[in-house]
Amino acid sequence: MTTLAADLPQPQESPINAPMLAAWRDEGALALQRCEVCDRTVFYPRPMCPHCHAMRLVWTRVSGTGRIVSYSRIHRGLPPVFRADAPIVLAEIALAEGSLMIARVITSGEVHTGMPVRLVPPREAGRYPLPTFEPA
Repeated sequence: MTTLAADLPQPQESPINAPMLAAWRDEGALALQRCEVCDRTVFYPRPMCPHCHAMRLVWTRVSGTGRIVSYSRIHRGLPPVFRADAPIVLAEIALAEGSLMIARVITSGEVHTGMPVRLVPPREAGRYPLPTFEPA
């Protein structure tokens, strides 16, 4: 049984992260900031590029694909709202555009380092309050 997004803890929306959350909530898409100076993508949302310190970050849609760098399969110690979904996989994902992101991976099967992942389909995105991946 999978819980609904409304039942899960919600991200705290701010002017800085609102475009990313709206892209996910409204379209099941992943939006990241990209620096207009050094052309690198940025995750997590912030006002200044962590690579070149420029204040010229713009929002862009990205592919939503990547590879697992590292992961943890969590079986115990979860808040009650997550217990029905245990175990939960949280992974560090190297996105195709170069940024690293921590996100949930929905799978009942094997997980391994280097595994290709993609965003869950847009029709399923509404079940999760934050960008969520599945095996590609």
